Amino acid sequence: MGKPTGFLEVERQDRKYAPVAERVTNWREFTQEPGAETVSKQASRCMDCGIPFCHSGCPVNNLIPDWNDLVYKDDWQAAIERLHQTNNFPEVTGRICPAPCEAACTLNIDDVPVTIKSIEGEIADRAFREGWIKPQCAPRGTGKRIAIVGSGPAGLACAQQLARMGHAPTVFEKSDRIGGLLRYGIPDFKLDKSVIDRRMEQMEVEGVIFRTNMEVGVTVSVERLLDDYHVLVLAGGAEQPRDLPVPGRELGGVHFAMDFLSQQNKRNAGDAEERAAAGGTISAHGKHVVVIGGGDTGSDCIGTSFRQGAASVTQLEILPQPPLHENKALTWPNWPMKLRTSSSQEEGAEREFSVVTTAFVGESGQVQALQCARTEMVSGPDGRMTIQPVAGTEFEIKADLVLLAMGFLGPRKAGAVDSSQVELTPQGNVKAAMTDYRTSGDRIFACGDMRRGQSLVVWAIREGRDCAEAVDAFLAAEQKAEPVLARSA
Repeated sequence: MGKPTGFLEVERQDRKYAPVAERVTNWREFTQEPGAETVSKQASRCMDCGIPFCHSGCPVNNLIPDWNDLVYKDDWQAAIERLHQTNNFPEVTGRICPAPCEAACTLNIDDVPVTIKSIEGEIADRAFREGWIKPQCAPRGTGKRIAIVGSGPAGLACAQQLARMGHAPTVFEKSDRIGGLLRYGIPDFKLDKSVIDRRMEQMEVEGVIFRTNMEVGVTVSVERLLDDYHVLVLAGGAEQPRDLPVPGRELGGVHFAMDFLSQQNKRNAGDAEERAAAGGTISAHGKHVVVIGGGDTGSDCIGTSFRQGAASVTQLEILPQPPLHENKALTWPNWPMKLRTSSSQEEGAEREFSVVTTAFVGESGQVQALQCARTEMVSGPDGRMTIQPVAGTEFEIKADLVLLAMGFLGPRKAGAVDSSQVELTPQGNVKAAMTDYRTSGDRIFACGDMRRGQSLVVWAIREGRDCAEAVDAFLAAEQKAEPVLARSA
């Protein structure tokens, strides 16, 4: 390493946020970048630890110590080249990844891990500012056309890799803009959409074709794509939201989180209200909002609600409150279960743990309150722990708007999945092994959340890249076999 004693001399200093009172007044990103000099000092903290446990925490296989060392030595251009060897979109992961690599960092044993996520984001943003990121066009084309369903991180990573291999990928997106969950699921204050647009420009020059408002299985059939393309890749994500089928679910004002989040992103993109909210406007303005679900999607609903002018926001989590600190001897270098507070939760949300919603209550078809109860973990007859309401702990929460953010159950079946008739796992995901990403359908591959279920952006990028390698190997083997078949005939 460039500075073996850096972790002893430099204290951890991560990115700061704009004050709450300021940032909730707009939709802009509010992270305050520390600057190149500070980032370089933070990179010097990367230890010569022998075994880089950060690698075990990074699904996309980032060469973290390598580019930390290059940043410390002020060789930023080499750093972005090293970063791009494993990660197509470090400007995205540097913003929204939960950074399991930092949990696995050796310095996290003392709760002061290297600021890997911040360094990664600064490398990517500086590379764009300096003009170092340019299209990487294949010198020759193979003539092989690949149709990719879905333009989230898995589909985009797969498409970019295939284009650089010389193939001709076309990305089909059912929405009106490219980006999938990155575009319409993540608020602008966490990921400005210009970040996606500038990457799209690079990919188009590299040979990726984008087709919006094209829902496979509806607008265009799977059969047609298999007729026109050599391979079909299913990368549509895990979009089926978990519902809450309790009394009163039909009341107005109870919505899935993604319906709420996508509307605001469309407004921010300049869409007129009737287009942004084609199914009816969902607004938190002046309302008492209850978010059911304690994960990242629920956190995004909190931040969006405050920016819309909510009167109050309460977040309910069915699980018990995690401990403030993990037992490092038991958990490190794995991702620990501990209490985390997101930037949106810091903006004023009330958080309730061990709470189950038993009914929605309302008048004239509109929700007004939630009936809830406290929960406890109980061992069932088979020894498994289950969550049960505790008798006598019932209470009510006022609610004008309820947002269901309880995770996702896998891909939507209507459309591409049903039309392709591929085999599914018992969990409802598209069945395909990580060894070759091939489904039960002829010439049909699958990757990302559509294959593995709800997961992280880094897993989506990793699977998109690996799937591209598998498709390339399949096409190469197919081409080798063609002359043999011709001679046999």
